[in-house]
Amino acid sequence: MRDNEEKYVFAACTYFAKNHPGETCGSNGLPLTPSSISILGRAQRLLTVQHPNLCTYLDIIRGKHERIIVVTEVFGKSLEEWKSKFSFDEVTNIGVQIAKGLLFLHNQDIVHRTLADGNILVDNGGRVKLFNYGMYYMTGGGADVPFPLGLPRYLSPETILNGGGPAADVWTFGIILLELCIGKLWQNLKPGPILRRILTLVHAANPAERIAREHDCFEAYKSVPDHLRNIIEKCLKIYPSERTTFEELVEELSQVNVKTLVEVKKPRGLMGCKLQYLYHWWQLTGGDIQAELKKNGLVKNSPPILSMPIAILLDGCTIGGKRGALFDRRIAKYSLDLLKARLSHIPPQDFYPLMHERRRDYDAVALPKIIRERDTEYQFYRLLWYQRLLIVSNLIFLYVRKPNCGWAALLGVKGDIEEQYERIDKETPTPTDRQIDVDIPRCHQYCWLLCGSAGHRTLKRLLKAWLLTNPQYVYWQGLDSLTAPFLYLNFCNEARAFACLSAFVPKFLHKFFLKDNSAVIKEYLAKFWQMAAFHEPELATHLHEINFVPELFAIPWFLTMFSHVFPLHKIVHLWDALLVEGGALPLFMGVALLRQLRDTLLDSGFNECILLFSDLPEIDIGECVMESIEMCRSSPKSISYRRFTNEPEIKDPMDIVEIPMEVLLSEISPRISMSDFFSLTCQDKCCVIDIRSNLLYEKSCIEGSVNVPYSGVQLGQRELRALGPLAHRALQHAVAHKQTVVIASAEEETAQLFSDYLVKCNVPRVCKLYGGISALHSHVPSLFIVPIKKTGSK
Repeated sequence: MRDNEEKYVFAACTYFAKNHPGETCGSNGLPLTPSSISILGRAQRLLTVQHPNLCTYLDIIRGKHERIIVVTEVFGKSLEEWKSKFSFDEVTNIGVQIAKGLLFLHNQDIVHRTLADGNILVDNGGRVKLFNYGMYYMTGGGADVPFPLGLPRYLSPETILNGGGPAADVWTFGIILLELCIGKLWQNLKPGPILRRILTLVHAANPAERIAREHDCFEAYKSVPDHLRNIIEKCLKIYPSERTTFEELVEELSQVNVKTLVEVKKPRGLMGCKLQYLYHWWQLTGGDIQAELKKNGLVKNSPPILSMPIAILLDGCTIGGKRGALFDRRIAKYSLDLLKARLSHIPPQDFYPLMHERRRDYDAVALPKIIRERDTEYQFYRLLWYQRLLIVSNLIFLYVRKPNCGWAALLGVKGDIEEQYERIDKETPTPTDRQIDVDIPRCHQYCWLLCGSAGHRTLKRLLKAWLLTNPQYVYWQGLDSLTAPFLYLNFCNEARAFACLSAFVPKFLHKFFLKDNSAVIKEYLAKFWQMAAFHEPELATHLHEINFVPELFAIPWFLTMFSHVFPLHKIVHLWDALLVEGGALPLFMGVALLRQLRDTLLDSGFNECILLFSDLPEIDIGECVMESIEMCRSSPKSISYRRFTNEPEIKDPMDIVEIPMEVLLSEISPRISMSDFFSLTCQDKCCVIDIRSNLLYEKSCIEGSVNVPYSGVQLGQRELRALGPLAHRALQHAVAHKQTVVIASAEEETAQLFSDYLVKCNVPRVCKLYGGISALHSHVPSLFIVPIKKTGSK
């Protein structure tokens, strides 16, 4: 039996959600959210439920025509399948485990309402898990499906009368225990007579005895031990308020439970991995959920002609062509044989990696991201290493108490975030509610999580909470897009999503959401334009000449950190790098984006560029991220300096690069700090062009610099040869070896004009020395030498 249990570790069931009639719209004038979307939104919470007596939900899939597929853990056999009769001690043991599972659900404000013998799984060791316990919760109490929930013989009287709450589960639990003691109830009756029999129990003083007598099992019922019979009778009270609770049931059953479950040692190797990992790897190996459903007849393909309506009325309603279907309780079980065969060559020690061991090199590492994501072996090692990192990393557990919170850890989220979030008033109407209500239905609506009513409500609460806790800011369009990735990754943890948003904005978007943010936006765009000129001078020059400035296309990029531009799966990849690399990365991400469109932009005029950016073509986000990281790491830190950041104030004169806003807006090339310049000089990573006069250069100069007197430069000629053979060779060498070209001058105006000239000559990595050569001489005089005079001079 144990081998069979390991063979099937998850299963799937399927059903259809209810269709909205015609073209019905909501109060906001937009089409109603499909019922399948609402189900999908609620079901996300079920994916986080973990309890020893509850089967783990693994996936909720939305198919065509409002089909929902639920994938969940499965083991052992259901009570419906067990043919042998259980002893009273076994009944007590099964009962206490069922009660523990239901108590946990009720504490989570989840009502089962579909409890039945087919939904209670028991293995050979007597372990019990509840299966399909989220049906009532995910369907909104049955409102989103076209069929009734629950089996008639397990329904409480108030449920039959369209009422009832958590106490309905207590009634069903009592019926389950009664069946385990005296046998199946009302087996040969149709649903109608069963419901009438249950309703007639309202006149019985003791419904349990009444049921036993109806089935000629009164003597068998009397032979039931007193403790079990008392518990059954406490559950089968007509009035819900008189029934016992699961907290009391767990306590009573635990006191009389004599069966001790033998501890099962966790299997080693593949079967010892997390169930979610097994399911993910199984899919990558080629596992197909729908294929098995079709094989079991749970998904049937029929010609469209058989499903088309006979007529469509003016109000959109249809006649014929649709047949109501009850919920099919059958499930399809899935074998892991395919996955085991795929990973059979993995040595046992690889399942337990040690952090100090050198990781193996895999061929898939060099493959594109889209291929790595689908490579079973690569994902196998990636997940195992990530899991080990979460276990051993003090950083992760210092800041967050739960796994899978990488962003929260990197953002420094800590403390009791749930309590802090609960204290915020998210319900009182505010002046921004109307604009939020307009924006949310347009925010990432391709995402099934965010397009449903649950996603809309949560996103609105997050926005209102953030605005309330940041009164210095106002609501700018795009804030909803910025919030969406945090909700997407923390859909079932609203407090964590809010904490991440609250930490993200000060770190990366300081003062961006002020009522007057013009200075902040102008500075950011100016630095972006300088980074573009630094790394892509030809492209920057072309866009400047056609007057296609960043104000026309880049504001949504940086105001929302690209979340308004890219879909969520790309944003997650981009922000992973952003949180690691720091606040300067978005500037280079913008340059990388321009670089990917480089050829098209160079061949385009102003109007063509406007059309291109109004509907961006497909962007390889993996390539953009890699290029932006390379540019960010290879660029001197000081050239991307901004005043409007939340970073500590710079006090060392060697690190200062602050200039007036009006000067910044007029410059194309950035300025480099003396500290960064000194570092590059020591590493031989820069080429210094000294544009002072020959007389000043001969008095003292930076060792290795090239003198190009500014007075002799003809700015109209875009040809480096015009600067002389020595300067031409030096610049060619700098470009070939990716050196930074630093313009040293005694006057800021001449340095700016000459650096702009080099940019127009398509020389990359050009910047100016902050403070000029005199400031450098006063701080680092050791860099300067007296050049050797030419032959023949004294």
